Amino acid sequence: MTLFPPAACSRLIVKIGSALLVDPAGAVRRDWLAGIAADIGERTKAGQQVAVVSSGAIALGARRLGLTKGGRATLEDAQAAAATGQIALSQVWAEVLGAEGLTAAQMLVTLDDLEHRRRYLNAAATLDRLLSLGVVPIINENDSVATEEIRFGDNDRLAARVAQAAGAGGVVLLSDIDGLYDRNPAQPGARHIARVERVDAAIEAMADGKSASGMGSGGMVSKIAAARIANAAGAHLAIASGQAARPLSADARHTIFVAERGASARKAWLAGGLTAKGRLVIDAGALRALQGGASLLAAGVTAVGGAFVRGDILDIAGPDGRVVARGLSEYPTADAAAILGLGRDAQEAALGYAPRAAMIHRDHLVLL
Repeated sequence: MTLFPPAACSRLIVKIGSALLVDPAGAVRRDWLAGIAADIGERTKAGQQVAVVSSGAIALGARRLGLTKGGRATLEDAQAAAATGQIALSQVWAEVLGAEGLTAAQMLVTLDDLEHRRRYLNAAATLDRLLSLGVVPIINENDSVATEEIRFGDNDRLAARVAQAAGAGGVVLLSDIDGLYDRNPAQPGARHIARVERVDAAIEAMADGKSASGMGSGGMVSKIAAARIANAAGAHLAIASGQAARPLSADARHTIFVAERGASARKAWLAGGLTAKGRLVIDAGALRALQGGASLLAAGVTAVGGAFVRGDILDIAGPDGRVVARGLSEYPTADAAAILGLGRDAQEAALGYAPRAAMIHRDHLVLL
């Protein structure tokens, strides 16, 4: 069955890994890329809007610059390789899509562009306009300026965040593997998982963090993290092999992660965030209250960590330390620490001013 047919999915995000796009010598696999462009052309004619998250800039740039370790020996090497390779990557995409009568556009983003609400909305608006014009956006992380502290680190999670920003119904991660297995597929007896209804601890335990090709930066861990982000935003996600000449139209085995019922746009953005400024630990009673749809009150908070101000994103951990929710803080760090565990009357005495209704209001909180 064709992955996410146009009639059932008006917008699709396709992520292509470095090992598929660039051969071991560091050259573009142009014939294979032309096949992908043909698939995109057919889908576009059928009414589907497609955006591509394309890896490959560092691998291409490393070859041109003669850098060792695929351009990843140091951060400076990776940045130089990305700057050099991105222009070549964009040119190839423009050519193969142009042969199908399609216009390509380039969007380079950093983690901050999708983690800060206003910049996220700006990126979403640009993406929406390009897609509505029939353009095929080619998106990549801006590795030439990103540092270890402000980068996605892999294009799997970037693809999921792009899907969220675009309001896409489906995400396809094309890789060198045909889906999720219950253990490393190199091990005897490994079983392929065709459908995942919910990403839980058992599913996460099946992941192997290593990239088989050694060329990319992702692995199954990053793909499952991407599935969680996409599913929370109401998008299905498929992990599929890109080894076929026309992988988007091939009838091949894959794993589908089924979307949850779509959250509000703001809550989906919160759930998909990759960074948090701080952390609140809550007791069992507060956890039950959150699961019932309540706000987080200071009385149920047992510990505060990090350095944050009002409006920053915080992780909320249960008594066992597992992050169970995320939300926007109503207090800065010092004030949050001063009132943890206190009832409302005691909070006013501790703060010297009338407390807010909650540590994190339910309208600005999402369960994970």
